Amino acid sequence: MTKLRLAFMGTPDFAVPTLRALLEAGHEIAAVYCQPPRPAGRGHKLQPSPVQRFAGEAGLPLRHPVKLTPDEAESFAALKLDAAVVAAYGLILPKAVLAAPRLGCLNVHGSLLPRWRGAAPLQRSILAGDAETGITIMQMDAGLDTGPMLLKGSVPIGPRTTAAELHDKLAEMGARLAVEALEGVASGSLKPEAQPPEGSTYAKKLDRDEGRVDWRRPAAELDRVVRALNPWPGVWFEIGTERVKLLDAEPVPGKGNAEPGTVLDDRLTVACGEAALRCLMLQRAGGKPADAASFLRGHAVPTGSLLSCPATS
Repeated sequence: MTKLRLAFMGTPDFAVPTLRALLEAGHEIAAVYCQPPRPAGRGHKLQPSPVQRFAGEAGLPLRHPVKLTPDEAESFAALKLDAAVVAAYGLILPKAVLAAPRLGCLNVHGSLLPRWRGAAPLQRSILAGDAETGITIMQMDAGLDTGPMLLKGSVPIGPRTTAAELHDKLAEMGARLAVEALEGVASGSLKPEAQPPEGSTYAKKLDRDEGRVDWRRPAAELDRVVRALNPWPGVWFEIGTERVKLLDAEPVPGKGNAEPGTVLDDRLTVACGEAALRCLMLQRAGGKPADAASFLRGHAVPTGSLLSCPATS
């Protein structure tokens, strides 16, 4: 294993396994870059990111600039790096930063490029009903996830795969492939491959409004929404004027002639545009997650009730 002088750039939980793997591989981490602490919780106190917490516990030099200004780019170049490894950092790297390390900047990207370039590839792959996704280790360029590819690894997306499960699998795979890619680039045994010009899609940033259940959609689509958007931004619908989080559900056949949003039985099965969705785990505001039976014991929703759908523009 070639020991390299590296910068690591990442912020959320997804990035932590990669940083850990780089350390375990014996690389020198000259600096860790992450997003600045953000206010969170009821008190809105500043909270460090998962990467900042890990770096602090490991005693690694830490930087969290708000922007990568020209002065920050100079400080980055002064590190005299062999390479930088980037995993869900959250800031766009300017050309001066991309060009500074001897071997360039490698990105741990959560899709099989060129599929799903952009901010939320993991969730978009579930929402789209993709049969698989994976990790691409990419040599970064100035474009949005357009750089040449170094390594790939795939993961199947099953009919019950959730974003949380996929997140953990891809985070661990990304860590392993990042170490492997660094060794290949350093030794010259791994050559970058240009992305094909066809097949690219844009994984736009998730929006809170995407989590509102529209019962007019097919149940199979709503099932993917529930699996993709928990825990964030969360999935919800209204019972009367109360907002209820939907944490788990499953599509079931048949709804007859019922209007979308109609509660079909005492198990909280709801008619959709196609088929029906059975609500399995729910959470009231300020309450704890509960299975459907427990939820209904404390909050009756009679068969035949009509749940509201979002207004159309």
